[in-house]
Amino acid sequence: MRKMILAILMAITAIDASAQVKRYLGADMSLLPSYEARGTVYKDSNGKKVSLLPYLRQQGWNMVRVRLFVNPDDAPEQHKGEGVCQDLKYVVSLCRLIKKAGLQVMLDFHYSDTWADPGKQFTPKAWANADARQLADSVYAHTRNSLLALKHAGVSPEMIQVGNEITNGMLWPVGKLYKKDDDTSTTEDRWDILCDFLKAGAKACREVCPKSQIIIHTEKAGDWDVTRNYYQQLRRHDVDYDIIGLSYYPMWHGTIPNLGTNLERLAWLFPEKPVMIVETAAYYSHENDPWAKGDKYSEFYPITIEGQRQFTSELVTELKRHHNVIGLFWWFAEENAFGNSVIKGWLNRGLFDNHTGKALPALKEFNRYL
Repeated sequence: MRKMILAILMAITAIDASAQVKRYLGADMSLLPSYEARGTVYKDSNGKKVSLLPYLRQQGWNMVRVRLFVNPDDAPEQHKGEGVCQDLKYVVSLCRLIKKAGLQVMLDFHYSDTWADPGKQFTPKAWANADARQLADSVYAHTRNSLLALKHAGVSPEMIQVGNEITNGMLWPVGKLYKKDDDTSTTEDRWDILCDFLKAGAKACREVCPKSQIIIHTEKAGDWDVTRNYYQQLRRHDVDYDIIGLSYYPMWHGTIPNLGTNLERLAWLFPEKPVMIVETAAYYSHENDPWAKGDKYSEFYPITIEGQRQFTSELVTELKRHHNVIGLFWWFAEENAFGNSVIKGWLNRGLFDNHTGKALPALKEFNRYL
């Protein structure tokens, strides 16, 4: 009887905690100014033209994620064609639009001139040949100067990512955790280097934006052993941050039930750290897609509009079960090739139809998170 009463009390406590926690809903929409500059038309599900940021605010969204590169002019031409253009001037302007629409900002530092992700964390050209200490100083200075510019413009971010998808480290090769791609372990000195980088970025965040929350973002949401070890290492090295940020894509990170299990484990092992899914998305097509063809990535969900909706519905239902999960963000929600060609191909993972500009059914499911 006592066990039953205890279980009921624990369930009530979990419900209360879930009800009291503010949830964040939004997307990375770093290319929105580029689309709007081309005259891109966004429409609601009924085909009515809308102004995108105010429209999403009306849907309940409360935050937009924006990436910032060190110097995207030095990015490879191929990557520029994929949307690498977000320098500080661009980001300040976009953040003004976001704040004007009544939304908050999550700033995502890519400590690179180009994409920073699991397969590439290239050191910026201006920081080439620097040693570990010099790179830490550069992270601090770049983070501080960028945040000061945003603060002086009146658009300080409410949340800040110190690095993007950095399970394998950042600022390669100096800050690469695993010297070879097939390594399964790494040495303490390499953790020391990475954590010094993270501490440098966090120090700048606390100095310039003391009220902002710091996110450390990794991309192995489906791999518990890697995820657990990573954040345990940050704890051992006393890295200062507030939120565990995860990427979760079904085609790369496994099933939603497996994600749910790992979220439960995070709540148990890191009860003081809330979790956000800072990137997610699913395909609705492979049309005009230079990166994927046919049925690729259809193991869990059909590559159709209905498949994208089904994934989103199931993900939202799962996340709402976990009181430690406080945020959900789509990646590249603003993709909309209707009447324009902003990027070199179609990724077909946005929340607007590339043929019509209309909001896809997944958007309605996504909005259920709040």
